[in-house]
Amino acid sequence: MAVTPSTMLALGTSAPPFRLPDVVSGKTVSLDAVARGQRAVLVMFMCQHCPYVQHIKEELARLGREYTTRGVGIVAISANDVEKYPDDSPQQLRTMAQQFGFTFPCLYDEPQQVAKAYTAACTPDFFLFDQARRLVYRGQFDESRPGNGKPVTGKDLRAAIKAVLVGQPVDPNQQPSIGCNIKWKPGNEPDYAT
Repeated sequence: MAVTPSTMLALGTSAPPFRLPDVVSGKTVSLDAVARGQRAVLVMFMCQHCPYVQHIKEELARLGREYTTRGVGIVAISANDVEKYPDDSPQQLRTMAQQFGFTFPCLYDEPQQVAKAYTAACTPDFFLFDQARRLVYRGQFDESRPGNGKPVTGKDLRAAIKAVLVGQPVDPNQQPSIGCNIKWKPGNEPDYAT
């Protein structure tokens, strides 16, 4: 397991579009559909097996229940190479989504092009966009990590979401997320992953 920080994509970047299959419903979900009528959009890169995702998955489910009805379009995307990492297959992600009652779509980026467009580097990796689809937060969920004894609260991401929802600026002092590296297919590694 390679511990990898997020790339910290430039604030103000426009949300890259996507159209990917939802592992639960089987329907294709787009950025437009997730963002329609919302005041913010949260795009999360995650997978099923990563201990960093496992560490926060209950709080992720809670965050989804809190904010999907309050003006935040939320989507999770998995881009790992499932040939080498079968625990991250769409079926395994579907099981996790159902087990924890995720209220947001969980998409599978088989060609890994969406992960590259977002410069996603690790799981979990979070990207919060305002109503204009401009990046206002990218970074950690909170300071809790597996084994460090700090409670999982999602305070960093929650503070950013709350600021967007009340029309306040998001604090630009943001700490990178840290997790397992995205499992790129051989020969598909992006420049920023090296």
